[in-house]
Amino acid sequence: MGLIGAAAPAQAQPIAAHAVVTSAVTTVSKSVVAPVSYSAASESVVQQNARRMAASYLKTMPFSRKGLIHQLVYEGFSTKIATYGVDKQHANWNTQAARMAASYLKTMPFSRQGLIEQLEFEGFTPAQARYGVKKVGL
Repeated sequence: MGLIGAAAPAQAQPIAAHAVVTSAVTTVSKSVVAPVSYSAASESVVQQNARRMAASYLKTMPFSRKGLIHQLVYEGFSTKIATYGVDKQHANWNTQAARMAASYLKTMPFSRQGLIEQLEFEGFTPAQARYGVKKVGL
């Protein structure tokens, strides 16, 4: 009983933090971003942000794996988190090399060897660089 004969107010039941986060993430993903197959429980917010940023960059322009990791580090992610975000893309780095080779050839002429060296400078492996150059006809 309370002070003046009234029943004491019921104690509020705590809500599990996971339930709050899960519902907030679900609401945001439905209204702001495309749904993803990763669950909030298995991926931290910073991992999710790195993954989403890596995906955004790959949609915009070609990158090597190494170059994209460096870009995410430049954006403020740790190397570990940047690597996580890039690796979750499961990108075909040969295709990325071919896209970058084509992009370079649109802006300036290259010899075969010069373009291979440029792609390697961008972070592609020698095999990826040769693949990219071959795909654009050099």
